Amino acid sequence: MEANNLAVKQQEFRQISREEELNATPQELLAKRPSLQKLRTLLDKTGVPCERDEDDLEDGSENSRLLLLMARHTQLQDLLHGHHLIGGYDIGVYLETYNLEMNLGSNLRICRHNIPPFIPLERLVKQSNMQTDVRAFLYTLSQYLNAYVGRKQQLHLIKELHSSVQVMESNTLYTILVLMFTIPGEKAGAALCTLEYADHTRCLPNRVNIDNMYYAFLENVIFSHVHACCFYIALASSPQWKKNHALLLETPVHTALVTIKKTSSIA
Repeated sequence: MEANNLAVKQQEFRQISREEELNATPQELLAKRPSLQKLRTLLDKTGVPCERDEDDLEDGSENSRLLLLMARHTQLQDLLHGHHLIGGYDIGVYLETYNLEMNLGSNLRICRHNIPPFIPLERLVKQSNMQTDVRAFLYTLSQYLNAYVGRKQQLHLIKELHSSVQVMESNTLYTILVLMFTIPGEKAGAALCTLEYADHTRCLPNRVNIDNMYYAFLENVIFSHVHACCFYIALASSPQWKKNHALLLETPVHTALVTIKKTSSIA
């Protein structure tokens, strides 16, 4: 009987100790909140708190390191939550989603990701100094992803919306795009349009070249055969094509083609 009473008392003592421990935890967290807020403010302003401010936070260095990690963790959580790695060129239209897993320790590093291999991730980490300014790194990375997916989506919409436009060439990065237009009223006439995207952080081309292409038939006197020869003539002198050229530089290509068709420049 006495042994049972002793076991009950020990269990009650453990329960009381556990309750006291749980009650103490919120109090400890509340006591650390001003220090955590101070650290978070320093991180938001400068990226890295100075040593003097870290030393003033707590008496024990272990607590200081813990608070610093907590502050960095909350800061990165907010940044990653508000800075989705989403590819797309139109506000509100999410075309593709990418994942980036980061180690949130004292030395930030990328553990795993599914960022396309042709995007220079390692170079972006070094250029933006991710350790001190992770916001700049995420912003630049998002520019690359949005531009890449934007160019890819434009090509998809050209094929979907403009059946008369032939896609002659494109590459993996979608930084080169060659299109062939049919020109109404011209016998066997066409226009060859080359769009070059030298800046991989943009989904608009840096250079557009448009040539009029038509076929002329020449007789080969020696062999008595008729050959079809292809000639290219620049359309830069045409006032309407000057407007078309400017439109292709300033507007997503699938949208620009709608306007160009309305002017009857292409079929």
